[in-house]
Amino acid sequence: MRAAQGLLTWSCLLGVSLAACPFADPAALKARAEGDDAGSVQPLTDAEVDDSKGYLTSDVGGPIEDQNSLKAGIRGSTLLEDFIFRQKIQHFDHERVPERAVHARGAGAHGTFTSYGDFSNLTAASFLNAKGKETPVFVRFSTVAGSRGSADTARDVHGFATRFYTDEGNFDIVGNNIPVFFIQDAIRFPDLIHSVKPNPSNEIPQSATAHDSAWDFFSSQPSTMHTLFWAMAGSGIPRSYRHMDGFGVHTFRFVKEDGTSQLIKWHFKTKQGKASLVWEEAQALAGKNADFHRQDLFDAIESGNGPSWELSVQVVDEDKALAFGFDLLDPTKFIPEELAPLQPLGIMTLNANPTNYFAETEQISFQPGHIVRGIDFTEDPLLQGRVFSYLDTQLNRHGGPNFEQLPINRPLIPIHNNNRDGAAQNLIHKNNYAYTPNTLNGGFPAQANQTVGRGFFTAPGRTANGGGNGGLTRELSDTFDDHWSQARLFYNSLTPVEQQFLINAIRFETSHLTSATVKQNVLTQLNRISNDIAKRVAVTLGMDAPAPDPTYYNDNVTAGISIFNNTLPTIKTLRVGVLASTAAADSLSQAAALKERLTKDGLVVTVVAESLADGVDQTYSSADATGFDGIVVAKGAEGLFGAGAKASPLYPAGRPGQILLDGYRWGKPVGTMGSALEALNATGVATTPGVFSEEGDDVDAFAESFGEGLATFKVSFSLLVNSDRVGTFDDDAVLTGGWIVHRSFPA
Repeated sequence: MRAAQGLLTWSCLLGVSLAACPFADPAALKARAEGDDAGSVQPLTDAEVDDSKGYLTSDVGGPIEDQNSLKAGIRGSTLLEDFIFRQKIQHFDHERVPERAVHARGAGAHGTFTSYGDFSNLTAASFLNAKGKETPVFVRFSTVAGSRGSADTARDVHGFATRFYTDEGNFDIVGNNIPVFFIQDAIRFPDLIHSVKPNPSNEIPQSATAHDSAWDFFSSQPSTMHTLFWAMAGSGIPRSYRHMDGFGVHTFRFVKEDGTSQLIKWHFKTKQGKASLVWEEAQALAGKNADFHRQDLFDAIESGNGPSWELSVQVVDEDKALAFGFDLLDPTKFIPEELAPLQPLGIMTLNANPTNYFAETEQISFQPGHIVRGIDFTEDPLLQGRVFSYLDTQLNRHGGPNFEQLPINRPLIPIHNNNRDGAAQNLIHKNNYAYTPNTLNGGFPAQANQTVGRGFFTAPGRTANGGGNGGLTRELSDTFDDHWSQARLFYNSLTPVEQQFLINAIRFETSHLTSATVKQNVLTQLNRISNDIAKRVAVTLGMDAPAPDPTYYNDNVTAGISIFNNTLPTIKTLRVGVLASTAAADSLSQAAALKERLTKDGLVVTVVAESLADGVDQTYSSADATGFDGIVVAKGAEGLFGAGAKASPLYPAGRPGQILLDGYRWGKPVGTMGSALEALNATGVATTPGVFSEEGDDVDAFAESFGEGLATFKVSFSLLVNSDRVGTFDDDAVLTGGWIVHRSFPA
């Protein structure tokens, strides 16, 4: 057995032609109604419509037929009298609501949050007051900049919005997969979004920031640098929604029953392990399957492999808001876990897909202002603006103030208030005395507060000026002024290869810039983070590197940043492609043996050959490296690879070799059995860490080592960069030496 150790798996990738999810066995799909997840979707039960029987009706219940319009004679004009036609067409004409200004492209799912214990020592929030207490949730994942029609795998910050349908009202954590944000004051948000959106003249480029206006803003607004580094690294192109963390971004407050409070930061930590795509792979997926992330989530849940996250908080005493060298009210900063350890609160598992995408995922209306007793805001100026903005935008999307009555938005508990009328009013209020105080309705609905009715209450210790002094002012505190130290901290905490990928991402984006002024401003801002980064980007832009600007340089590092060097908790449901040939009987028999053995480890195995036959699941004509997390070549198939391979009308020329080489270049584990070792040489794949070769027919031994490679995510990149075999970074940051050149982007 010849096996390179420390192999990594790069991406949970989708079968293109089969439209198969890499973490879900399509053969195991089950409908939501067949599971035990009724509690997850309880808010929607009364609104579901069953069309499995009965006759077609109008919107008001009359049985109709709707396949032919009413005309004045068989070849005559359609009549205005045709109420069936008018109703059908009019409803169709108004099927869509305006898409979200940001986070338009998304996918959602139902689930359950289970509290680990009674945390009343931290908060009065009821969903955290008992061990094992379950709360239904709905989570929507999204990109930020693209339209609803854009691709899932565009490089972007990703939304991670979670609604808890608690027994004391709805609570939303409207966060992202990155713990910090671009700006420090909500009044700058329109500027940010206008800069990253497509050019108004031609709506190009869609869902991308590789253009002048985005980088003009980034380089002119230095608070963006920290978040920009996260987005240019692996967090900007996650492997799937299930393989990214979530963050509340802002600092909030936990408030106890007695009114005392502490500052907190929300963290969702993925139980699937963090993973990201390679940029070239993400681009290929955008064209081959623009719905990659949403399909991955949907299929994983349908097959019973719903993802989980552990919800934790960092807790800081109120008087320590400035104790870390930055201001906790600054949303462009995060607290390193070494300074404020995570305190786990519970586990969230998504276990049910929406029945209807529009009614649930599209109509759900998240708001930072959906808050419950025991949780409170802080004076973070970005949060303060979001509390207004998210409410305001729903008025535009839904045409009135009653969007909270949509089934997906309704709380589990009864609603009692004096709000009345307006567009789309769904409720029939029996109380004719909609005012307070009143005597004619017995004084109800009654007022609830800290001591009566378990009402929401603002933390009594909060001050109107964030603990500072002075009157009203339009300025940011000087405690918000350092925009570069944490970006440097983030960069220092990456492995050398992740640093190179970040550099490559910035090079790619800035190489599209046309403004010399913007390019120079970019270098100026990067130089405040690292002179090395500025020099390496300057090489690509053909510009002179600036002299060091060391004011904010540091050598600090923190945990939890790197995506590389992480062992995935499980390889179950990862997808492996076994490349075989129908021209060799022993090839198909070995492929069958590999499939049987790897399936025992919970892997989803697809046997690929020239044509469909017994034991063949997919043809080369429909296969692609993006469809697999690992690739194995069975013996007898080696003749299909390399320049000497015989052309076949059954698939595009060179397709088998392309699948193997792309998988190798994108960091997937690849392997061969027996004589198939020749396929490596024929395609230029070197026997290096990440490549597994079994000289004989020992399927068990091969499967064991290959499984270790699937689980060890991207570690071999770091091993190679740190080894003498590969070489080091030159002054101009070109990766030199053997294998890493093939797996990295062109320098």
